[in-house]
Amino acid sequence: MWNYLRTHTNPPVFIISGVIAIALVLWGVIAPGALSTAASGANTFITMNFEWLYIIAASFFLIFVIVLMCSRYGSVRLGPPDSKPEYSKLAWFAMLFTAGMGIGLVYYAVSEPVSHYLEPPTGEGGTQEAAANAMNLTFFHWGLHPWAIYIVLGVSLGYFAFRRGLPLRPAAAFYPLIGERMNGWIGNTIDILAVFGTLFGLATSLGLGGQQVGAGLETLFGIENTTFLQVVLILAITAVAVVSVMLGIDKGIRNLSLINLWLAFALMIFVFVFASSRDLLNALAANVGTYLQNLPLTSFETYPGSESAQEWQGTWTLFYWGWWISWSPFVGMFLARISYGRTIRSFIAGALFAPVGASMVWLTVFGDAALNRLQDNPANPIGEASAETALFVLFSQLPIPEILAGLASVVAIIVVVLFFATSSDSGSLVVDILTNGGDPHPRWQQRLFWAILEGVIAAILLLAGAASGEDALSALQTASILAGLPFCIVLLFTCVGLVRGLSDERGLVTVPPAPSPLVSMRESSQRRPGSTADSGGDESVEPDSRAGAGSGGSTVATKDPDT
Repeated sequence: MWNYLRTHTNPPVFIISGVIAIALVLWGVIAPGALSTAASGANTFITMNFEWLYIIAASFFLIFVIVLMCSRYGSVRLGPPDSKPEYSKLAWFAMLFTAGMGIGLVYYAVSEPVSHYLEPPTGEGGTQEAAANAMNLTFFHWGLHPWAIYIVLGVSLGYFAFRRGLPLRPAAAFYPLIGERMNGWIGNTIDILAVFGTLFGLATSLGLGGQQVGAGLETLFGIENTTFLQVVLILAITAVAVVSVMLGIDKGIRNLSLINLWLAFALMIFVFVFASSRDLLNALAANVGTYLQNLPLTSFETYPGSESAQEWQGTWTLFYWGWWISWSPFVGMFLARISYGRTIRSFIAGALFAPVGASMVWLTVFGDAALNRLQDNPANPIGEASAETALFVLFSQLPIPEILAGLASVVAIIVVVLFFATSSDSGSLVVDILTNGGDPHPRWQQRLFWAILEGVIAAILLLAGAASGEDALSALQTASILAGLPFCIVLLFTCVGLVRGLSDERGLVTVPPAPSPLVSMRESSQRRPGSTADSGGDESVEPDSRAGAGSGGSTVATKDPDT
């Protein structure tokens, strides 16, 4: 066993991460109420004492990446000077969007604008002004800030892995600060924090997915959406993710992701057509203008002197910032992995503006469709709908036959299930890369272990929330905020390390032009005896012998030779 761990893992990171994660699961099984109480206490401490850190850090990351994009370092490539991107712009966008967003956009697209409209942090709810502010706050939570957080780690890992030849692990971004100590306990601690950030970020998404699938089944078939049902759904869909792990990226996750992307697009077009498309286009223009106009003020707002507004901020904004930060190791590693050969400027511009634009369209279509109906009729049932049922209530409000509303609900359930499965599978890949020292070609058995553990953690969090008498969502929110705090500090130092690394660019020896590492990686994999069995048929995640880089994501697309 020890020989296996030494050969296929980074033992300190793998063992410590695995033991703590399993201990957390056992704690949740034996004393779920105690786990929830301890987590809630820690959450209260963080929101009371570190609210300022989350607010300032998230806005700092946005300013940092914009300045970096506009600086002279924007022309630096994530790879040798003459390297070329592996994927077309369309394929690259599809991959980064489905990795960075997913279940959350489906879960909150209707419920969040409605919640902010009825119960805004300040001012009177249910007014036209409240409607505009509701969409502004929703855009704020899903707009530029989350992607800036992802980009900080993604561009750092891409730079140090593909241009400096370091392993694809968060500790590599600290090389300019700590040197070879990145391979010691300091680097291992950073990677362990990244593991738990990814696990809790995934658990939050999987828990939301279980809640919404349960709500869909209740809408369609009258099955009561209990916590037990949600746990069963999480475990069942985790089994689907396990099958995807066994099939490998090419045969499993890629096909599921592409289907999911088109189904989500079709669902949005369906709502757009039947929910007064002209009004939604007008709303989109107004929403974008309001968001950009208020962005500086909203970014640094902490509502001093208003206890109710600060409580709202802890429930919404701090939850989101913690969620995005805890999700950043997963998405950041994936963004780095698919961005070989791109310049820092094109990487930041593409990852910052393209997915934000798509999210704004999605949120306007679903959010304003709900708000319009609520403004026309304040007694509309959509105002009383829970977060997981709001989407299905909207379908029932559209001027369409009941059978079409039911079909839309079925498609929405499928979309959530596929987001669930792809996130779990690709997340297990990233966690395994984090725990094996940066090897992008992990064994399927290890990915299987992490995929199962992710689903179990999500289920335990829901059970812990139910055992304490709290809303299950609060347990998921608590997990994200707790995991986000330590990694927030890691990301701040990552910015320092990247600046210091880029400052040495003029002193670097020019590397001879080299083809993409993926070609030699594939050839090496094909020549190595037993490589197929070792990888579980995962042909799209190849080891990079030059840079030690690689990752997986929610979507894998075919390489475009004309890029």
